[in-house]
Amino acid sequence: MNVVDTSGWLEFFAGGNNARKFSTPIKQFDQLIVPTICIYEISKVILRESDENHLLPALAAIQKGKIVELTSSISTTAARISLKYKLPMADSIIYTTANQFDATIWTQDVDFKDLPNVNYIAKQH
Repeated sequence: MNVVDTSGWLEFFAGGNNARKFSTPIKQFDQLIVPTICIYEISKVILRESDENHLLPALAAIQKGKIVELTSSISTTAARISLKYKLPMADSIIYTTANQFDATIWTQDVDFKDLPNVNYIAKQH
C-alpha cells in the first residue's frame, strides 16, 4: 500500500522534476491510500495558485485511490505521533493513516525524511 503526501501530489500535478517518481504509486489505484487531510491541502494550494478548473481534474485523480476519513482514533494516534516525531498536524495525520494500512509514504517533505516506511525523494529545483 502507498500514501502519496501532499508534496508528491502537487509535484505530480505540476509536472515537476520528480513527477515521474510519484506517478508510479499514484497510478497504482488499488494500492493507493488517500488521507482526507491531503485532499484539503491539495485543494487549498491549487485554489490559491490557480482556479476551480484546475482543481476538478486533480480531485478526479485523487478519488481513484481509497479515501480514508479522519477518525477519532487516527486523530488521537496522530497526536502521539506528532509529539514523538515533532511532526506538524497534517504530517502526523498522514503518517498515522499510512501506518494504519502498513503503507509506504512517498514524499518530498523533509519532515518525513528519516521516519520508518517513508520513501523520501529530495525536491529538485
